[in-house]
Amino acid sequence: MSILHPLAPGAPSEQTASPYPHLLAPLDVGGITLRNRVIMGSMHTGLETLPDRFEQLAAFYAARAQGGVGLIVTGGVGVNAQALGAGGPDESLASADLEGHRHVTRTIHDAGAKVLLQALHIGRYDHSGGGVAPSAIRSPIGRAVPHALTGAQIGALISDYVRCAMLAAEAGYDGVEVMGSEGYLINQFIAPRTNHRSDAWGGTFDKRIRFATEIVRRIRRASDARFMVMFRLSMLDLVEDGSTREEVIALAQALEAAGVTLINTGIGWHEARVPTIATCVPRGAFAGFTRRVREAVSVPVVAANRINTPDVAEAILARGDADLVSMARPLLADPDFVAKAAVGRADEINTCIACNQACLDHTFSGRRVSCLVNPFAGHERDLPLAPAPRNKRVAVVGAGPAGLACAVTAARRGYAVTLFEAAPRIGGQFNLACRIPGKEEFRETLRYFRRQLDLTGVNVRLARRAGAGHLKGFDHVVLATGVVPRAPSFDGLDHPSVVSYADAITGVKAMGRRVAIVGAGGIGFDVAELLTHSVAQDDTVSEYFSQWGVDAGGAARGGLIEPEARTPAREVWLLQRKAGAAGAGLAVTTGWIRRSVVKQRGVHVLSGVEYVRVDDDGLHLRVDGQARVLAVDHVVLCSGQESRRDLVAPLVACGIEPVVIGGADVAAEIDAKRAIEQGTVVALGFD
Repeated sequence: MSILHPLAPGAPSEQTASPYPHLLAPLDVGGITLRNRVIMGSMHTGLETLPDRFEQLAAFYAARAQGGVGLIVTGGVGVNAQALGAGGPDESLASADLEGHRHVTRTIHDAGAKVLLQALHIGRYDHSGGGVAPSAIRSPIGRAVPHALTGAQIGALISDYVRCAMLAAEAGYDGVEVMGSEGYLINQFIAPRTNHRSDAWGGTFDKRIRFATEIVRRIRRASDARFMVMFRLSMLDLVEDGSTREEVIALAQALEAAGVTLINTGIGWHEARVPTIATCVPRGAFAGFTRRVREAVSVPVVAANRINTPDVAEAILARGDADLVSMARPLLADPDFVAKAAVGRADEINTCIACNQACLDHTFSGRRVSCLVNPFAGHERDLPLAPAPRNKRVAVVGAGPAGLACAVTAARRGYAVTLFEAAPRIGGQFNLACRIPGKEEFRETLRYFRRQLDLTGVNVRLARRAGAGHLKGFDHVVLATGVVPRAPSFDGLDHPSVVSYADAITGVKAMGRRVAIVGAGGIGFDVAELLTHSVAQDDTVSEYFSQWGVDAGGAARGGLIEPEARTPAREVWLLQRKAGAAGAGLAVTTGWIRRSVVKQRGVHVLSGVEYVRVDDDGLHLRVDGQARVLAVDHVVLCSGQESRRDLVAPLVACGIEPVVIGGADVAAEIDAKRAIEQGTVVALGFD
């Protein structure tokens, strides 16, 4: 939802120095002027398959264009009917759809931005039927062996790319992005990992890149000189037998010769086992790889991945790492990112925390994309912010994520909101999440909400435990009182070695060298990661690369080297009652990272555990019917939560029917995405 306008109060005059001179500088690209250096990167939104998809897409992109973005790249559009996989909807560009696409492009242009259509073929990532590829080699994340393309089929595919680009021009797009990274079809031709051909399309480097360069050359030949052709180049494959640094640079130069207008950055294949966009990845970590390409070509080059604040973006441009920056998820989190930065309101930006829970997790499960910190994303037509009736008052009890979202949303509508919080600060369980190494970004969400509470005039009463008497006279009462830890049922819970997860995370109780964690859900993994972390929480990019085996110099093929072994800070056991692999319920796109981390650090993971007791000897267990004692210094309880609803009965007795949200409503695995969405939707529903 766009809230800033050119004449907003506090907007600087034209004479005022720009707070981000590189980021906000215009750029001429092939005769087209971009108003700044910010590109909204491509993402699949799930809107593309809705019955009213063009109206939904127009509203979605218009919010970002109105928010100041210079150039938008659409989600991937298939270059033919099979390009995005068998068994799914046909998301290729068809002549019959051109008027709908024109509605999208006109809407974006009217808001001052330019737009490219991403031309995509997923190749062997077709998980239904195996798809097609340069060679019949199954992907590690695929279900079937792909069909190896014949020479004639390759020629037809090149024509499909050209046809897609020409239809995009007819539909009003300013150009196309040719998707050549992330392990998709073009990337599969480029890398020796997936191209074992010995004909004109494989073998030597020049033959492996021929498919990519021929696509660009043919599009350029068929298009107007002002039609932008951006190529998404895999700067770092992060898979075995990927491209070398020299090959990446040589390909960039070949693409320039073929006629590209811009070169965008792709990092890592989908099958790579190195995190590239999760919250644990340092900000701007991969900009140095983009710089190497920029130094070798004369066309503008775009940096990408974990660029989530104006300061990070400005620094990348000022250093000369890139000419533009691409952001996708940060513009889900706040469509007004650029507009706020331009008027000196960067502190009001709702920062992307790279949690992936409502964006990528939704994409890979076939749902509409949204954003954990901004539930309006992807629902621009469905969640109107209607003005409140006059003189209406709302009380919200609890300033965790659900309560904060509810209070701020209600105040934006015009309600007089009072927010009660028993603790001396806002945040609830988010204050614990911020302390976990790799989740420091969560502090940005609390910073954002603090600022919004000020801007919207919410009456915040900290260190105030509200009772029923405090809540009389309000038109709406919302309980967002959160959760309390659930105590397991075994003997010895009063032993001095037994610690709550909150005390373990905050350091109220210093942990010994040997620790058992009871419960292997999300919080159990959080505690395991915290207690085994052996370096400072402000990890540098080089430390991150060494942990995951990334060759910072880029000399190794695919950019992979042996990860650096580290001695964990403690010996830790992570335990769960149920059988099966621990962490099975973690998030789709980040769960594997967390399971990898505990494995890297030698955490002992036990499933099917029966807890017997805690005493001076340690934690007594039965595993597969066998008695066992873990001689640990401390036992941390992460055995779940229960909703805190102690205010419900007193309120009902007073004739007040509260609305219960967040953890107070459902306590099963603390879920900030559900909490913020629920708090927002409840506030939108007040009359």
